[in-house]
Amino acid sequence: MLTILGFAMIATFLVLIMMKKMSPIAALVLIPALFCVAVGQGAKLGDYVIEGVGTLAPTAAMLMFAIVYFGVMIDVGLFDPIVRGILRFCKADPMRIVIGTALLAAVVSLDGDGSTTFMITVSAMYPLYKRLKMSLVVMTGVAATANGVMNTLPWGGPTARAATALKVDAADIFVPMIPALAVGLLAVVLLACVLGRRERKRLGMLTLDEALVTEPETVLVGAGSGAGGGGDRLTKAPKSGSSGTATGGAEDTEDGDGDEEFKGLDPHRSTLRPKLYWFNAGLTVALLAAMILELMPIPVLFLLGAALALTVNFPHMPDQRARIAAHADNVLNVSGMVFAAAVFTGVLTGTGMVEHMADWLVGAIPDAMGPHMAIVTGVLSLPLTYFMSNDGFYFGVLPVLAEAGAAHGVSPLEVARASIVGQPLHMSSPLVPAVYVLVGMAKVEFGDHTRFTVKWAVLTSLVVLGAGVLFGII
Repeated sequence: MLTILGFAMIATFLVLIMMKKMSPIAALVLIPALFCVAVGQGAKLGDYVIEGVGTLAPTAAMLMFAIVYFGVMIDVGLFDPIVRGILRFCKADPMRIVIGTALLAAVVSLDGDGSTTFMITVSAMYPLYKRLKMSLVVMTGVAATANGVMNTLPWGGPTARAATALKVDAADIFVPMIPALAVGLLAVVLLACVLGRRERKRLGMLTLDEALVTEPETVLVGAGSGAGGGGDRLTKAPKSGSSGTATGGAEDTEDGDGDEEFKGLDPHRSTLRPKLYWFNAGLTVALLAAMILELMPIPVLFLLGAALALTVNFPHMPDQRARIAAHADNVLNVSGMVFAAAVFTGVLTGTGMVEHMADWLVGAIPDAMGPHMAIVTGVLSLPLTYFMSNDGFYFGVLPVLAEAGAAHGVSPLEVARASIVGQPLHMSSPLVPAVYVLVGMAKVEFGDHTRFTVKWAVLTSLVVLGAGVLFGII
């Protein structure tokens, strides 16, 4: 019964948010509460929620201070040179813009943190998508899928969890998988090329040179309003002269606030700190290095980094309050979503639904598939890491799958490698806090993002799995 109710709860949640019948926050809270009562454990709802909140509180704190930190870095102009370089590559060509999104997300993902990746990627690319009226879900879908492939880095989380659960070396899992993951990244770039060509066809071609001839004062050098900036650092830019207009479909999500004009960062904004550029760059590099080396918990690092960035760049209290207020909207939206997700995960785990669902799936595997347990694990990693947290899958399900494989002579290393191929899909899971940073900053409905991204993420995961089998890694 718990197995059926668990799948029913997840299906109900996905259907309601994809049909836009409920907001994600409301659905994350009310649906699990209803199902908790349905299984006869309503009296324990408070305990489950508090346990879930306690589990996700460090993540919420990390996101809050990370948004403030990177928001300040955007304000002071740290990423302006990166955006100028992207602009020179993209030349307002939709195909190049989408490819640039994939490449930027992949490179920034080297820090191992999805929230950081999405903040930087959206901040850099949002202006271009808005300027040309491109589909914002193309940006979120490509960024999430590229980040999912890179999330398999040993310091990204899944690989370390798999190594810990099966008591093997993380390097023995990751290094042999590099060729398959490289094929996965190539698949993301090819996907970006296909989606970019589709956007180019839909919108028509407009080169940046042509745009600047018409509106020479409109130069995109920074993040858009989706970066959570304050009004004192924004300047209006005229509408793009592209021949196409965004359609009303799910793949062409607009802001929904009636603002059809693009807002780009003013290159002469008062928050720029060119004399502190190398200090800010060094602080960011040091922060990312400390994350990778795990010198301190990530929430503590971002808390210290945000405090230091505010103090050095904006020594006067009114300026500090203005910068915090400028990013308060993003902070509230993202942290609220995380705490709402704590209700969902708390009920799913506390009632035992996750455990029963995992046991049912493992028990449904025919004995004849035992010798192919690595491939089975790879296939199961797609739905299981989407509907479960990484902790639940790697520490709860993976050891059972590895034990079943070992009985048929399948190496735990092969099972561990196969277990990470579902990460491109996992990064769009409603249980991943970072995805709310992505859709929140891009002003995309989570349901629209899900409808658009899932099919491409599944395809990318299967490409990685197929490449692993082809290369003899799995």
